[in-house]
Amino acid sequence: MADDRLDPIAALLAEHACRALVVKAAELVDSGRFSGLAAVFSSDALLVRPNGATLSGCDAIVASYAARPVDRISRHLIFASNFTGLNAEHAAATTQVLLWSGSTDDAPGPFGRPARGQQIVGRFDDEFVFIDRAWRIGKRVASFELFVVNP
Repeated sequence: MADDRLDPIAALLAEHACRALVVKAAELVDSGRFSGLAAVFSSDALLVRPNGATLSGCDAIVASYAARPVDRISRHLIFASNFTGLNAEHAAATTQVLLWSGSTDDAPGPFGRPARGQQIVGRFDDEFVFIDRAWRIGKRVASFELFVVNP
């Protein structure tokens, strides 16, 4: 078996590229530009949602997000990604996420729109693949860990 470990600079570049995919996916979802997810996920990607439902393939992932209610606003605040595995073709990382939601049905005020629903702390457990000279998310397991209880 060949040594497929990356030199330190290549490892930093790979981690940066993978972390950028996590941020880009969140930005695409939050802006409603779901078709752009095709450039983030591999064509055969798996996405396991927090409720356990599994979406197979990039087309299913894009379709699922496109089916969201049109009034839904989401904001994913992405925090540190901890890489637990990295070589020339695969990487794995856990990223902490804070998810806020709202609705375009609420009129914006001086501080924006009110947050609705639960504010949730979650995580993405991502597996990245290097294909066609670019990194892509090959598998994502999204989970919720904590939420704010509204009185």
